[in-house]
Amino acid sequence: MRRFRFSWLTSLVLALCLVLSGCHGAKSKAAFTIPEALDESRPIEITFWAKNDTNKNQTAVYKKAIEEFEKLYPNIKVNLKLYTDYGKIYNDVITNIATGTTPNVAITYPDHIASYIQQDGIVVGLDELMADEKYGLGGSELKFDGPDENELVDAFVEEGVINGTQYAMPFMRSTEALYINKNLVEKLGYEIPDVVTWDWIWEVSNAAAATKGADGVYSLNGQKVLIPFIYKSTDNMMIQILKQLDAGYSDDEGHIEIFNDVTTETLEKVAQETKDGAFSTFKVSGYPANLLNASQTLFAVDSTAGATWMGAHAPLSDISPDAFTEFETVIRPVPQADPDDVTMISQGPSIAVFGKEDPQEVLASWLFVQYLMSNEAQIGYAQTEGYLPVTTKALNDPAYQDYLAAAGTDDNEHYSVKIDAAKLLMNNLDNTFTTPVFNGSASLRNAAGEMVEDVVRSTRRKQTVDDAYIQELYDKVTSLYRLDQLSQSIQSSESLGPLPKSSVWFLSILGGTWIVILLAYAKNYFQQRKDGH
Repeated sequence: MRRFRFSWLTSLVLALCLVLSGCHGAKSKAAFTIPEALDESRPIEITFWAKNDTNKNQTAVYKKAIEEFEKLYPNIKVNLKLYTDYGKIYNDVITNIATGTTPNVAITYPDHIASYIQQDGIVVGLDELMADEKYGLGGSELKFDGPDENELVDAFVEEGVINGTQYAMPFMRSTEALYINKNLVEKLGYEIPDVVTWDWIWEVSNAAAATKGADGVYSLNGQKVLIPFIYKSTDNMMIQILKQLDAGYSDDEGHIEIFNDVTTETLEKVAQETKDGAFSTFKVSGYPANLLNASQTLFAVDSTAGATWMGAHAPLSDISPDAFTEFETVIRPVPQADPDDVTMISQGPSIAVFGKEDPQEVLASWLFVQYLMSNEAQIGYAQTEGYLPVTTKALNDPAYQDYLAAAGTDDNEHYSVKIDAAKLLMNNLDNTFTTPVFNGSASLRNAAGEMVEDVVRSTRRKQTVDDAYIQELYDKVTSLYRLDQLSQSIQSSESLGPLPKSSVWFLSILGGTWIVILLAYAKNYFQQRKDGH
């Protein structure tokens, strides 16, 4: 019995000590120590998960980067695994966390990384690696000409900071663009302004919808299909409208603010324009590029990264040759609430380094990440689509400047729409923004888009979108994307902040009391044994 009681008391005291030493604290991070040097005497193998659509040029850039990197570091082998969707990379990483088989390096998004880092050590914090004199940015031991800290675009780097730690490096950046069939717009009697407003685009879209004849043919394009305005990423649509109108979405801590009057008004407007035949979305009506290239839409909003699919001479167009139409493509920023205050989202893939037991493996991964940020890799990849390099070093490189200057000289590498899309972002770097990143931010983003999609689908089914419908929709996405649990989690974590001084004193006295009891009991216990009892 005495041993049982002694063990029980000891456990209790230890538990109290743990409570006192770790009251309301966050999880501690798994430590990673930068090796003194890269061990080039033994083979090191790393895996690299990357996203690629059907653009073979991107695959070629990846493979060339790996080949050149392995020449510089013969003992490092990089195994490439390609995905067609960032969501699939995210799902595989989440699945592999449980089995300890995450990749070493992955192209991903900060929203996704915010979920990965809920377990310590899964993703490596890069601050110390970036600053390391030997192997950091511009480090003395690098075998290639990578960017130093002053040659990164600050706004792009800041997107990878989560909870005060740099968890991701930017790889490429893009934004959304409004791709316009100039011929159809001018046929309606309109001129395209330098900055398109929401009011203007709705007006023109309704004018286009009104050209539908009794036979179902639109006189504007001579076809039975015409969706005047189509949006691919409806989450971005909602997010940008809220930002432009200074309405709530979420704060930096993840408090949900999206269910507000501006959101309601936006959904009501989407319903009305859908009912009038002026608007639809990618998920409902198909790829914006296909509709644009067939002259079945006037306005298509898509990523600048997708510019190689957009336009009459798009090199990666998916439609059949007989469906092609001849027209001039004009690129503008996404529709704006205020033409004098252009606001557009910054997006694009980032690179994360995953934690491993072998620090040499992590160091090799970090070196490869830096090589992906070298001019050769950055410029090579940017030329495949309408992406923008993430370093001033690459942006100012004569090779990249020559590439931009050659816009329109051919319909492949120098396809004018693709280069105009990159220039759009380059000219609006100061007008871009990002959304807060936190555990659950990806779910909130999905909810933002789902609301628009639901309204479009419901309207096309002749359902009435009124206050009751919208409130029900708010409840639906809250449940579907567990936004209520997200809010509760945030409130819970906030409640686990520093304890009041009175509570600290109380627990300290309580812990001290138990320690005194333990010592007294131990003294009595050993005295009895000494006396032979």
